[in-house]
Amino acid sequence: MAVIIHPKKSCAVNPLKMSQPIGASLAFLGIDKSLPLLHGSQGCTAFGLVLFVRHFREAIPMQTTAMNEVTTILGGLDNLEQAILNIYNRAKPDVIGICSTGLTETKGDDVDGYIRLIRSRHPELDEVALVHVPTPDYSGAFQDGWGKAVTRIVEAMCEPKPRTAWQVNVLPGCHMTAADIEEIREIIESFGLYPIIAPDLSGSLDGHIPESFLPTTIGGAKAAEIRNMGGSAITIAIGEQMRWAAEALQAKTGVPYRLFDRLTGLEANDEFLSFLAEVSLTEVPAKYRRQRSQLVDAMLDGHFYFGGKKVALGAEPDLMWQLGSWLTEMGCEIEAAVTTTSSVLLERFPADEVVIGDLEDLENRALGCDLLITHSQGRQAAERLDMPFFRYGLPLFDRLGAAHKLSVGYRGTRGLIFEIGNIFIEHLPHAHPGEWRLPGENHASPETRH
Repeated sequence: MAVIIHPKKSCAVNPLKMSQPIGASLAFLGIDKSLPLLHGSQGCTAFGLVLFVRHFREAIPMQTTAMNEVTTILGGLDNLEQAILNIYNRAKPDVIGICSTGLTETKGDDVDGYIRLIRSRHPELDEVALVHVPTPDYSGAFQDGWGKAVTRIVEAMCEPKPRTAWQVNVLPGCHMTAADIEEIREIIESFGLYPIIAPDLSGSLDGHIPESFLPTTIGGAKAAEIRNMGGSAITIAIGEQMRWAAEALQAKTGVPYRLFDRLTGLEANDEFLSFLAEVSLTEVPAKYRRQRSQLVDAMLDGHFYFGGKKVALGAEPDLMWQLGSWLTEMGCEIEAAVTTTSSVLLERFPADEVVIGDLEDLENRALGCDLLITHSQGRQAAERLDMPFFRYGLPLFDRLGAAHKLSVGYRGTRGLIFEIGNIFIEHLPHAHPGEWRLPGENHASPETRH
């Protein structure tokens, strides 16, 4: 059982975490014809916009109520009303996600009351889902904002419907990439099931060229599909952060749920595919039996290089759990673990201690490790420590293909073994160019061996 440490620091040095409003905004970016609207100053939206553009390398639709000193004191009703009307008249979205910020949360704006008043004044907005998510910057972190947004989406948009045996809901966590979600969709469909995935970044932020320009999101979960989630046979929640949303959906529509805390690793995927076979009343397709065999072979090939390696890991709780649990199964030791916010998973994390802190805390604890894993902001720490660095998480702004990194399923797990295993091989001690050997072999040169 890990000890949870909260450092008492005056400020964050090279912050690891991102704010709740940014996480909530990303959730709305996974819905087709949607626009996230941050209720706060222009700077709050500009920061998130730059972050997403650098990570996804795509045009990101985000709007702001542009609060200033005067409107903050007087209240944000007029700014919110004008922003919603402008968005409706110019973009005609199906969903407007209203994410509060630290400014308006501190002021105490009654956003739910504002929305009721705006709807009474403007009946033309009846067909638009106005979903408010309270996400103050000063508490929680990125995955908290995502989880709250998805919870509010299902509460606002889902209704009970007649059950369809072959339809399943999928609630993916923010730690899943577009490639991860696409892999999950392919696996579920191979069992003859129809998945409704919300939010669905694989449709909106997978790096495709749209046929036309729209001022809203293009692709992702459609509003009509989200409304039909109440008619599914079961909900699959991926990541502890999605428990809130799955429980809210069950409470409103009666659809039961099954939560998977990760889908990386052999045992985790065995459990997932067995569950799908049970739900669909079919056998596991032959191609996944083949992929499982390939994964087991990759584990055999890679365990020489993973065994005993010390890893420093910094990520959101669900992503840290996913990678840390799998690395431990491969024989690594998590020497340093730093995360961003509280989670029930932290006490069970396979490390002596977990720090809720920043990248300075990770760097101070990573000395002597064999690998550092975090997002792109950890690159300076890796350089100072002269340590191999594996970039994972959000943001990844100094590498291409962030949305297409795959880590779930048998294929994703196999790919991680090869990618990280090759880093370990590259940094074997006293390696000679072109010389291959197993860890622990005699490192003497060929001449001295004779």
